[in-house]
This record gives sequence, structure tokens and C-alpha cells, in this order.
Amino acid sequence: MHNGGKIVIGLIGFLVLITFPIWYNVANDRAGYSPEIEKAVRGENCVRDSAWMRPFHMDLLNEWRDRVVRQGERFEVGADGVTYERSLSATCLSCHENKDKFCDRCHDYLGVDPYCWDCHVAPKELGR
Repeated sequence: MHNGGKIVIGLIGFLVLITFPIWYNVANDRAGYSPEIEKAVRGENCVRDSAWMRPFHMDLLNEWRDRVVRQGERFEVGADGVTYERSLSATCLSCHENKDKFCDRCHDYLGVDPYCWDCHVAPKELGR
């Protein structure tokens, strides 16, 4: 092996470089960080359990969009027996008023750019 030392140094440098984000977050005590989102200002219950809503809310919103736009079904009865309007603006944002502290805080942290606001008017534009 003529260049064995250079290869080993290169591999060590490569490993340090690709693991840098992990070491950086551990050193800055951000390894277990998750954004603090604002609780609902109204209502005791969401349309679904919050443990389900956290990972699957986009599926529910897509289902609501399809049902309203394609089938004209604007309402649904939740598991709690309450009738909810399938509406991001009228239902979701009536309890979670602050888009910046609820939607954006988590989506920004995850680097997700939802397309909800391509069609819907963002609450700050409504003056909420």
C-alpha cells in the first residue's frame, strides 16, 4: 500500500465530515430538541386524537379536500359525536389561531413547505 496513510486520513476526515451534524447537535444540547407548538386556544378535543393528528394531519387534510371539492361532503361526525366542518380555515384555524406558532413552527423545524397556503388565505392575511 503506497498511499495507505493518506487513505486512512481521508477516511477519518470523511467520517468526521459526515457525522458533524450529529456531533454539533450533541455538543449544543439539541439532540432531543423538538419545537414547542402552541396549544389550541379553544376546544378541548380535536377532530381526532392529537397523537394521531401529529403524524397524519396532512392525510386528513388531503381527505377533507378531496371530499369537499370532488364529492361536496362538507361535514363529518367525529368519534366524539360532534359534527365538524371539513375546513382548514373554519375548523382547524378556529382553535389553532396562530399559524406562526402552530403550523409554521413545526414545519420550519422539519423543513416542510406545505402547499395549504397556495390556495387558502393565511390567517395573518385575514388579520387574525
